[in-house]
Amino acid sequence: MGKIMVSGPQYASGEITISGSKNSALPILAATLLTDEDIILHNIPNLADVNTMIEILENAGKKVLWDESTLIIKGCDDINSVLPYAPVRRMRASFNVLGPLTIRKGFAKVALPGGCSIGVRPVNFHLEGLKKLGIDSEIEHGFANSKLGESPEKIHISLPFPSVGATEHLITTAVLLENTETIITNCAQEPEIVDLCNFLISMGANIEGQGTSNIKIHGVKKLYSTEYTIIPDRIEAGTYAILGAILGKKVVLKNVIEEHIFSLLDIFEKIGIRFSIDNDVLTIEGISKLELSPVDVETATFPGFPTDLQPQLMVLLSLIPGRSSITENVFKTRFNHVDELNRMGAKIFVEGNTAIITGVSKLSGAPLEATDLRASAALLIAALSADGETKINNVDHIFRGYEKLFDKLENLGLKIEYYE
Repeated sequence: MGKIMVSGPQYASGEITISGSKNSALPILAATLLTDEDIILHNIPNLADVNTMIEILENAGKKVLWDESTLIIKGCDDINSVLPYAPVRRMRASFNVLGPLTIRKGFAKVALPGGCSIGVRPVNFHLEGLKKLGIDSEIEHGFANSKLGESPEKIHISLPFPSVGATEHLITTAVLLENTETIITNCAQEPEIVDLCNFLISMGANIEGQGTSNIKIHGVKKLYSTEYTIIPDRIEAGTYAILGAILGKKVVLKNVIEEHIFSLLDIFEKIGIRFSIDNDVLTIEGISKLELSPVDVETATFPGFPTDLQPQLMVLLSLIPGRSSITENVFKTRFNHVDELNRMGAKIFVEGNTAIITGVSKLSGAPLEATDLRASAALLIAALSADGETKINNVDHIFRGYEKLFDKLENLGLKIEYYE
């Protein structure tokens, strides 16, 4: 795993364009297994996770071609529904191919996804929902072996928790259950789910209620070729917005959808960050941290504040005078970055699922260890703001979620060094 060397403090000024959404691209790519016709997808970020999903599609028999930020997925009459362990274990989103493969082939064998450093995320919601759709699964030797049986004409699935992955998986599977009406309640409402539904509708799916907690799906016999552009990445946008709030003289972010990051902008207003957004362009103006106010934040499913921005926001709150707090309600053990920030001079105390943050005037460079994707981004922002030199080890997590990282930092006038 690589490491990044940073000398700080540094200051950001410039303009960048936010890439396409990783968390839209992954379920949409999985859904391309539902058709034997060509699919063209625009605004796809070239990231490690996306390339893992492409590898999975290729193992299933698809031919996938890159053309800059466009992916062309060639049609495939006969797919392979038995997938190898290696690519599936790399990321949890890969498990969402189980339902589509089973619908297309009548059976599937897909490895259970690997562990996760931010907390346990079991697949039981997926399997229980698939069973109601008529797909029985047995877990054996680390694989889910599934078989398509009879589906009732009307299906109702109530999710115990509004899981993004389970919501996406069940929607993607239900769209091809011909003559079946499926209602899923307590759905996740994230923009990426709306994007997935809009993509499926462009292929001929019949879906109602996307973006709400109740989604109705009327199964169709076949899905068709389509050309589709995915939404920009709200987590990348939020990460660079927080970077701009900490380091910025003037940072301009293009391709930002305001409704997708409203919860972050609401926090910016409360603490006093100066910003404006117009025609999908977000501008962050520099301001002294001494002028900012502390705040209490809780993570939640959309439209609440996203857990994927929690580590980055913690860096900002660490530099604001007074006492702030972040309560983590989604992944309650997602505080691996706290010890590393404290090594830099932050004052953060964790009690249960709440981090209590007392602001300090500055952070100091230190050797650090990154533990996951968003923690890596948070530690990089902290390092850029800190006095002295910081070395972040095990940092390759960051390439799973931030396209053209070095180019974008350079466009903002920021310098880092990367070593294998």
